[in-house]
Amino acid sequence: DVKRGDVLAEIDPRTYQAQLDQVVAKKAQDEATLANARIDLDRYTRLAASNSGSKQQADTQKALVAQLEAQVQSDQAMIDNARTMLSYTRITAPADGRTGIRLIDEGNLVQAGDTNGIVVVTQLKPIAVLFNLPQQQFPQVSKAHTQGPVTVEAVGSDGRSVVDRGTLSVIDNQMDQTTGTIRMKAEFPNAELQLWPGQYVNIRLLVETLKQVVTVPTAAVQRGPTGTFAYVVGADSTVAVRPVVVSQQDDARAVIVNGLKADERVVTTGFTRLSAGAKVAVQSSEASAQPSAAPVDQPQATPPEGKRKREKGTDNPDGKRRRSETAPAKQ
Repeated sequence: DVKRGDVLAEIDPRTYQAQLDQVVAKKAQDEATLANARIDLDRYTRLAASNSGSKQQADTQKALVAQLEAQVQSDQAMIDNARTMLSYTRITAPADGRTGIRLIDEGNLVQAGDTNGIVVVTQLKPIAVLFNLPQQQFPQVSKAHTQGPVTVEAVGSDGRSVVDRGTLSVIDNQMDQTTGTIRMKAEFPNAELQLWPGQYVNIRLLVETLKQVVTVPTAAVQRGPTGTFAYVVGADSTVAVRPVVVSQQDDARAVIVNGLKADERVVTTGFTRLSAGAKVAVQSSEASAQPSAAPVDQPQATPPEGKRKREKGTDNPDGKRRRSETAPAKQ
């Protein structure tokens, strides 16, 4: 780990130090000549004023002084250039970061045209992450970005754990026409060094917070020919098929904008023998954190997919009870 200005390497400075000493001496020589020329100019100016000397000689001396002053300024510029070249012999860190494996060892010859350099310094705190989003999601992100800082989460390889939280800093100024995506940049504090340069991570942006909405587990939302629906368990333990409208969902939760009310129970697993009008018994299980529903005296009914199942009888042929998990809709 290095700080800005720390010395990383030093090139042999003796040649550049000698060049600096040479131009410093040259300036001192020219300054002495200039001082003597100014004394002569003062003398010739007084003589010309009293008509004891030639005015032309005074003007010539004045031009010589101006010439020597320009020479001194040129010497100063050469000193500045030589001092700059000498400073390049000390390679310092341009920013806070961490050095990689050095590319040049002691005693190696380096030149200005070397493309590899001496060592690579990478900034870790903070660290930037570049990612692409589909252009269909751009309006949402752009609107949130104009309203304030957009929270960005770096998700681990398991798809659930949050590695670090940062903010969206830059949205590119044009779309990539070949992929239909737009590039963005997020900055993370990376206090625990969980993000590393060159690492691939999943990015999740918080663009909007939905308040006072009904949510259910994503597994409760089923799909049929007529759209999405859910199995709702009524107060009399009877299953009803309820069409629902889903605004958005992820791997865990689905937002229901129409079709369900808060605290209604929906079935999340065990849909094989469920149908509209089936009577179920909700059971608790230690192996599951959610209650389960098992069909009891299940009648024949038409499933919401529009397909009619053929049943030989109301009893299960294997004599076993089918279990279905249920979960309450949350607000």
